[in-house]
Amino acid sequence: MLRIFPLLLLIGLMGLVAPASYGQDKVPPPVDKLPLPTEVIKPTPPPADTVAATVNGEKILELAVFRGTLRENPKNRDAVRKEVLTYLVDNLLIDQYLRQLKVPVEDKEIQERVDQIKMELKKIGQDFTKQMDELFLTEDDVRKEIAGALRWDKFVVQQGNDKVLRDLFDKNTVMFDGTQVQARHILVATKETPPEKAQAKLAELKKEIEGQVTAHLTKLPAGTDKITMEKERVAMMAKAFSDAATKESSCPSKAQGGDLGWFPRVGAMVEPFSRTAFSLKEFQMSDPIQSDFGYHLILTTGWKAGKEVKFEAARPFVLEVYGERLRDAVLNAYRPRSKIEVLKGS
Repeated sequence: MLRIFPLLLLIGLMGLVAPASYGQDKVPPPVDKLPLPTEVIKPTPPPADTVAATVNGEKILELAVFRGTLRENPKNRDAVRKEVLTYLVDNLLIDQYLRQLKVPVEDKEIQERVDQIKMELKKIGQDFTKQMDELFLTEDDVRKEIAGALRWDKFVVQQGNDKVLRDLFDKNTVMFDGTQVQARHILVATKETPPEKAQAKLAELKKEIEGQVTAHLTKLPAGTDKITMEKERVAMMAKAFSDAATKESSCPSKAQGGDLGWFPRVGAMVEPFSRTAFSLKEFQMSDPIQSDFGYHLILTTGWKAGKEVKFEAARPFVLEVYGERLRDAVLNAYRPRSKIEVLKGS
């Protein structure tokens, strides 16, 4: 699911920050105008100097992690905390990389964004200072976040020239033309099962499902025509996979036999999952594939073709997708060379 943490929500009023996707559910409706329950707004913050983690010697304060859980039900805060800290570490890694590249951000640009945020909050009847107090923020916190967002936006535009974007568009048309697939999946979460056991379990489930389909087809009368055989294969594949998902999956979709409904190539599911689902034909089953959630077995059950779209019309979305890929590339390259220390208890 796409999570919007409090500081990002405030800045997001101006569209400056595009939070990362933290799951495979569809994007929820905007929450910027929802009231915050008093019990969620007024927990006791940690001491201002408590450090949650360091990234190449630069501190991430516990207060920043705390802010990221403010909109959560108190019962869920511990579970969300790790997610927030991971996000903050990644953001700091990105910003350190861009600062090394000396991507410039002027004070004037930052002030313009601060003024715009204040104006937008005023339009919806909210006071900037009050919002800051409720989120345990200082204006310096906001300025630092804006500076990082501006650096990133400039870097994406610098790297994503027309040639690069057009190449991405031409090679991945289904990302931008509205094409959708429908799929079922079986998830074995690695927070519950070691990765090697999760992968092995799904490999065995795949064999069992394929065995059930084969056994069913061998029972059909001799001389059954190809069209009927394919219909029987599809029906049995759907049933066997659904039954296995209901019994074995860690995902809430198990209640629907693993059915995730229709979704586009980007923006709804995590990338390894979406990439695999779109690589399959109808009622073709994947091998076990890994995501941040664990291992998945995927059955694509339908395709809806999109409509023809020209590059010029799709360019803003192409740039957004390019930015997401660029972020992953920077993190994958820079993280192994970085010293990340998560303090005990974080």
